[in-house]
Amino acid sequence: MAPDQGAARLTPAQRLAWLRLIRTENVGPATFRQLINRFGSAEAALEALPSLIRRSGKSVRIASQSEAEDEIAGLTRYGARLVASSDPDYPPLLHYIPAAPPLLTLAAGPNLDWQRTVGIVGARNASAAGVKMTRLLATDLGDRGYTIVSGLARGIDAAAHQATLTTGTVAVLAGGFDRIYPAENIPLAHAILDHGGALLTEMPLGWEPRARDFPRRNRLVSGLSLGIVVVEAAKRSGSLITARFALEQNRDVFAVPGSPLDPRAEGGNALIQQGAKLITSAADIIETLGSADPSRSALFDRDWEPDPAPDAPPPSADDKSRLLAALGPTPIEVDELVRQSGLSAASMQMLLLELDLAGQIEWSSGQLVALRY
Repeated sequence: MAPDQGAARLTPAQRLAWLRLIRTENVGPATFRQLINRFGSAEAALEALPSLIRRSGKSVRIASQSEAEDEIAGLTRYGARLVASSDPDYPPLLHYIPAAPPLLTLAAGPNLDWQRTVGIVGARNASAAGVKMTRLLATDLGDRGYTIVSGLARGIDAAAHQATLTTGTVAVLAGGFDRIYPAENIPLAHAILDHGGALLTEMPLGWEPRARDFPRRNRLVSGLSLGIVVVEAAKRSGSLITARFALEQNRDVFAVPGSPLDPRAEGGNALIQQGAKLITSAADIIETLGSADPSRSALFDRDWEPDPAPDAPPPSADDKSRLLAALGPTPIEVDELVRQSGLSAASMQMLLLELDLAGQIEWSSGQLVALRY
């Protein structure tokens, strides 16, 4: 979704409605946006949800007003705040990724440049050489005015944050603001805030991070960054997931080469073989990022947004059967589903909302949909 430069900050009532909607069970960023597109506002979507839930055939819990108010009050006690995608202080690069979070929890000071950002990720069990290289790269980038983004994990992430405490760093959390993982990095999180950096998450207060939440975090690490640097990574690692997200988001990917004898270098070396830029210094990164332009990505231009049609008749059981027959485990564009099924855009939107609320489909990159098995 391209940023709306004229967007106004939400009113308190609108912010509560947005929070209730995104905290409703089975409502993620893609579903949130489709509900807003379909009904025009979060308030109207909340009014329509009970009917949609009944049609889905599943029991789905809608977040209550008091729960939303309690979360906002809790964040205030922690010195954090909710930032909506329509707010002027929403991280600008996130506007250019598919399924960007409509709401973020953010605690941040003034020592940040959200436009000039580099993500640094790598192995939790990093080597001494990997940690040293990370510190060199992060320090040089910070001294050149770049904000460093990472995931507050052990190893490479922690080294990147520590090296840029005084120049600006952003830690993206996989859990709630009060559930920092790993616990050993809680002092580092406090140091980041004390030095004017930022902690950021899309998860609610009290949320203990699960395995599936770390890839969600990784897409934000890459989405907040002009480019991603992989220092050390095994063949199957979260760092490679972050690199894949960066490629999907049309961001630059860099990798530090390593010894073929070190398993921690396999992932980075493989990225270089696949086209990632080999780097040996911060200058290699800066040279490439000088022409980086996240808005060049066409992803947000292809977002599927049929015009709201509140008075359209509800789709029939036959319509639903046709859609289910067209869906499969392989993600497919919604526009293609409309063509293949012969359903109207309005019927397609309603059916996908019902299936999404029932937990029967999942979204890939915010635009492709597949059956969940």
